[in-house]
Amino acid sequence: MTKSMTGFGRAAFASENMDILVELRSVNHRYLETSVRLPHAYSYLEDKLKKLVQQKAARGKVEMSLSIQLHGTDGIAVEINTDLAQTYVQALRGANVQLELEDDITLTSLLRFSDIFSVRKVQLEEEAVWAAVEPVALEAVEKFAAMREAEGVKLKEDITSRLVSLEEMVTQVEAFAPETAKRYYDRLYAKIAELLADREIEESRLVTEAAVFSERIAVDEETVRLRSHLSQFHALMKAEEPVGRKLDFLVQEMNREVNTIGSKAQDLSITRLVVDMKSEIEKIREQIQNIE
Repeated sequence: MTKSMTGFGRAAFASENMDILVELRSVNHRYLETSVRLPHAYSYLEDKLKKLVQQKAARGKVEMSLSIQLHGTDGIAVEINTDLAQTYVQALRGANVQLELEDDITLTSLLRFSDIFSVRKVQLEEEAVWAAVEPVALEAVEKFAAMREAEGVKLKEDITSRLVSLEEMVTQVEAFAPETAKRYYDRLYAKIAELLADREIEESRLVTEAAVFSERIAVDEETVRLRSHLSQFHALMKAEEPVGRKLDFLVQEMNREVNTIGSKAQDLSITRLVVDMKSEIEKIREQIQNIE
């Protein structure tokens, strides 16, 4: 299936405990290059996320982002430095004795000493995090792949129409080529007849000259190879595996054959067709730059 290398996918999940958001976007690239942006605390998910992308893409520069937001106090732990708290209590009771004050120390009294408390994030179990993230990431990747396939269908339709146009122009070149040699013979005959006036014309010499000219301008080999390339192009467009690089090579070969036809052409009609064919091939080349 023809796939585009450009695409976008997005999926989100929200619950009482967390929000998860996964996004993917890609542009053209010679190979598959995947980068993942995610919170440092969840860096262990990077390889897993890349593998999901690799299952759906073979070429393109893919950027993936993961956002995880925990709600309320989930994932947060408050710890008390009991040793430091005990030191504060002992110091206060010592002051009570020295100053002859009432010992009214309570747990509430310790709240003013903020340095005995520490708040830290509790790391969730990796398997639990992945169990929550994986379905969201899969959904985003599927949407991403679906968009690339949809774009690929449009590319295939456009390229196929241009291939058909090229085939029609090749047919016209094949029809014009023999006429070019005949017209050359007629012009040569008329010119010599004018120069020799009433004298007899040696037609065998004219036939030989025309044959040499025909051989020099013959484009049969080029049109046969060009048709072969066009046939291969159609076949590759139906293939299931990524074919972007192969198509790029075929376009170069097609362009080479058309250039050769243009260099041999001695007919204005063929020259015009060559210009049109080169224009179509260039448009095809631009389109296949987007194909995986």
